Amino acid sequence: MEPISLDAALASFTKTWSPRIVASVNDYDVRVAKVDGEHVWHAHDHTDEFFLVLDGELHISLRENGTERTVVLPKGSVFTVPRGTEHKPYAPAPTSILLLEPTGTLTVGDRHDEVPDHVDATTGHTLM
Repeated sequence: MEPISLDAALASFTKTWSPRIVASVNDYDVRVAKVDGEHVWHAHDHTDEFFLVLDGELHISLRENGTERTVVLPKGSVFTVPRGTEHKPYAPAPTSILLLEPTGTLTVGDRHDEVPDHVDATTGHTLM
């Protein structure tokens, strides 16, 4: 086991919306991803989803109790989307994020709209 530089991990790939697993904590994956543009409306029925913005700015639209709102996360901000909440991340410019989710959690959740080609529906890729 050696320390992992998040900068080096992010420099090792270019594909957006395609997270890399940088560490594991108990039964959770720590993932980093490059994001730009829109993801897809989706929900994780059995788990919360934790976001940390490493660089850039992330917007997360949320559908809750029949209403829709958007939270804006500048660099250094954290936010947790509660389980079962429909949400759609969006980055107005290239952004780097860190995610914490149970191992095996799909990036498009348990329920989702049609997945566009630029979104990788994965449980995370091994960091090379």
